[in-house]
Amino acid sequence: MKLGAFSVSLAVKDIGASRAFYEKLGFGVVAGEQAQNWLILRSEDGHTIGLFQGMFERNALTFNPGWDAQCQTLAEFDDVRALQRHFKQQGLTLNSETDESASGPGHITLTDPDGNPVLFDQHV
Repeated sequence: MKLGAFSVSLAVKDIGASRAFYEKLGFGVVAGEQAQNWLILRSEDGHTIGLFQGMFERNALTFNPGWDAQCQTLAEFDDVRALQRHFKQQGLTLNSETDESASGPGHITLTDPDGNPVLFDQHV
């Protein structure tokens, strides 16, 4: 199963302070708008984090089906709807589902046993 690009989405209190902190660790902004309270940062060795102020209650694990680590579209990938069907067959409870009859972008969410949100967010 191909889950897509992985990142950690952080629910931050002050996006400016968080940006400054992570830039000191070697991360640089690759996407987003600080004025809209969201930024995507990446380190030289490909680690990706998202900073989100006021959008999420908790930090979340994020997978992007259809993307590689540089947000480039993959030629082959497992669509979020196929992942949704697989997870349901495995007995997992989804918090949100995507329209099975649609194609292209969609997202699903679940929660791991420790209460951590897991987001599968397909943009392609």
